[in-house]
Amino acid sequence: MQPEGPTTAGLMYSDTAGDGPVIVFLHGVLMNQTLWDEVVDGLRDHYRCIVPVLPFGAHRTPMPDDADLSLQSIATMLAEFLVELDLHNVTLVCNDWGGAQLAISPGGSDRVANLVLVSCEAFDNYPPGLPGRLLCLNAILPGGTFLSVQLLRPRWLRHLPFTFGGMSKKRVPNNQFLSWIHPACHDPMVRRDLTKYLRSVPTKKLLLQWAEQQRSFQGPTLIVWAREDKLMPPAHAKRLAAHFENSQLVWVDDSRTLIPIDQPAILTEHLRAFLAAHAS
Repeated sequence: MQPEGPTTAGLMYSDTAGDGPVIVFLHGVLMNQTLWDEVVDGLRDHYRCIVPVLPFGAHRTPMPDDADLSLQSIATMLAEFLVELDLHNVTLVCNDWGGAQLAISPGGSDRVANLVLVSCEAFDNYPPGLPGRLLCLNAILPGGTFLSVQLLRPRWLRHLPFTFGGMSKKRVPNNQFLSWIHPACHDPMVRRDLTKYLRSVPTKKLLLQWAEQQRSFQGPTLIVWAREDKLMPPAHAKRLAAHFENSQLVWVDDSRTLIPIDQPAILTEHLRAFLAAHAS
């Protein structure tokens, strides 16, 4: 994967280029494009893989001062990203963050042909679990976001259940994780962006309304879920399979939420099979 490069719709992104069918990968909070490196390496021979770097604290270039970084606005930003890059028949893949669902509704993108949901936020599970709730609660306090990211620097704190410990069985390699939190640790404008996002939690009622709107999506939907997930309830995987009309559910063992870290080869195999059937 190339390092993040140009900016489109306000987002830096990585792009393997090429003429193959397009896959756009989305990451979660305090992560960047490197979450998908091993998966992208396994797909780039036949597919154009694009990973926008979302303004979730691991982005190196701060957003404009007046940027609206609410959940709905970022979904709309993603829809604009697809338009500005003139991407069509996109396969949209997300992990941890539930943004792929939001890009189709309320983001309103008509560029998405296929959807892949990899152990992610769904329905009203936002923010997810104790780690997500603590991060959002800390963001309300002056200096709370700074404290949150600084506490993730020591490995022993990072691996506790109420931080990143419940997200991966394999654990994120240290250098990779430090690259994720470096911008938020050192750039106050990046922390400002992350804080904006964390303070914009929609109501449960609105989240469920959006989820109901997403039922109208008719494209093929692959749901890949970690059977041992601690943050994204496995019951939500079954519920999503019934939620989308044209869906397929597969389970991944020996993994938690970050399947691209824990089981990248297995995830790549599932994506290859799905893309071979549906991506054009």
